[in-house]
Amino acid sequence: MFKRFLSYYKPHKKIFALDMLASLAVSMIGVLYPMMTRTMLNDLIPNRKYSLIIIFGVSLLAVYIIRMLLDYFIQYQGHMMGVNMQARMRSDMFNHLEKLPFSFFDNHETGKIKSRLTNDLTDISELAHHGPESVIIATITVVVSFAYLATINIWLALIVFLCVPILIVVAVITRKKMTEAFRESRRSVAEINAALESSISGIRVTKAFTNSEKESEKFEKGNERFKEARRSSYKAMGEFHSSTTFVTNVFNVVVLISGGLFMYAGEISFADYSAFVVSIGLFLNPINTVIRFMEMFQNGVAGFERFVEIMDTPVENDGGKIDAARLEGKIEFKNVSCSYDNNRKVLKSVNLSVDKGKTFALVGPSGGGKTTICHLIPHFYDVSEGTIYIDGMDIRDLSLASLRRNIGIVQQDIYLFNASVRDNILYGRLDATEEEIIEAAKRANIHDYIMTMENGYDTVIGERGVRLSGGQKQRLCIARVFLKNPPILILDEATSALDNATEILIQKSLDELCIGRTTLVVAHRLSTIKNASEIAVIDDGKIIEQGSHEDLLANNGMYAELYNKQFKE
Repeated sequence: MFKRFLSYYKPHKKIFALDMLASLAVSMIGVLYPMMTRTMLNDLIPNRKYSLIIIFGVSLLAVYIIRMLLDYFIQYQGHMMGVNMQARMRSDMFNHLEKLPFSFFDNHETGKIKSRLTNDLTDISELAHHGPESVIIATITVVVSFAYLATINIWLALIVFLCVPILIVVAVITRKKMTEAFRESRRSVAEINAALESSISGIRVTKAFTNSEKESEKFEKGNERFKEARRSSYKAMGEFHSSTTFVTNVFNVVVLISGGLFMYAGEISFADYSAFVVSIGLFLNPINTVIRFMEMFQNGVAGFERFVEIMDTPVENDGGKIDAARLEGKIEFKNVSCSYDNNRKVLKSVNLSVDKGKTFALVGPSGGGKTTICHLIPHFYDVSEGTIYIDGMDIRDLSLASLRRNIGIVQQDIYLFNASVRDNILYGRLDATEEEIIEAAKRANIHDYIMTMENGYDTVIGERGVRLSGGQKQRLCIARVFLKNPPILILDEATSALDNATEILIQKSLDELCIGRTTLVVAHRLSTIKNASEIAVIDDGKIIEQGSHEDLLANNGMYAELYNKQFKE
């Protein structure tokens, strides 16, 4: 994991080196003040060298101006290096997320994923900038300051240095508890983000059912867990800081007593003793810096662990090596079984065949496996057993990009982006011309309505198309598929959420969309699929009936039962 973290420094080696040199220069400048103090107390002031006192003062001021410029470089360029590393990690994670299989998103809440893309990476960015600076510079400063203290009085310096192991032991003991506390804190923040994502996305449902108190109650549970997690982390952090601060304060007591005894015994002069007391801060400051760094380290490491967890999640199998151009559209399922997460089988030895340009309908009770069949054709999930062929080719031998490029999907749950009407249609084929976009909208019977909107095709439709009605959203989705112009079309209960009048209008658009394409239709309202070439009834993962509308009615089985029930209704 450490090597992976270091790899993100590679593009910024020059800035990193300059940042470290600047930090080293700043720490060396810090040594000048106690050195000058010792010289002035031992030599310049007793010997009345006033001109040198002025020169020393002016020189120190000039050095502090240089330090100010170095501090600016460290704060600006150093932090920008961390931000650039953070941006690269975020890009890497986002690109990796784009390649993950559907099953990953089935099991991970959007809010938790967003937390890893934002909060976690911010902590990593801080660690990337301050981490090396704190450790490397603090180590060098401790060595240099100890060497300087030794020139004043080696024995007094050794006594102070012997206290360091005590500080290290205390830090290690208290740090272990702090590590787990901060991990739990990270998890609780992710859960709050997930709860917020869910509640805000469903705000209209909440208001419609006047359940704001219920949502507040759910949120407060997560909020309380966050408070408890933070309480534990701050308690551990308090123990860490108070213990280590106490030990560093003991350093001052040791210097005061031992230095006083040394001066009493004539082993050190008053001027050197004063310089030693002033200089002890040089030795303690970098140690305190490392102690403060521990908190940042815990946050950064916890964030990077969660980053690596996602980056190590296996990506979606990119399919085979065959890059199909435009498929004909003949679909075959041969003994196909499927299960999610190795649980019970959702499909059981399904066999079906759809000829090129034909319409094949799937009906049956909810949970029977209809949508699963639709998800298997574009290879959103892998089959457990059996094979799916398109034009005689195993879809596992086709590259995912070429397979999905040949399939258009219209679902009940439409997703539209918070962008313009044009951008949402253009999502079907990004290189389409303006004329092609308008033609697709006309074929979907949505062009006339678009032209009545405030900014026409440039009108922004809001998150998930909130400014549009259900029928308008569906037509935009149909326009998107018209623009894509795929040879295979999947309609997964595309009109089941619409009222009858709207459904009739949308159905006309869908009927035109189906012309010349191999179409797989999942339908709840059986009146919409009477003219399908073939209809299969799916129940409990198996095809229990198959045939034309008339044949299935004549069989007087489940299809006839479902149809007659809907007809009566």
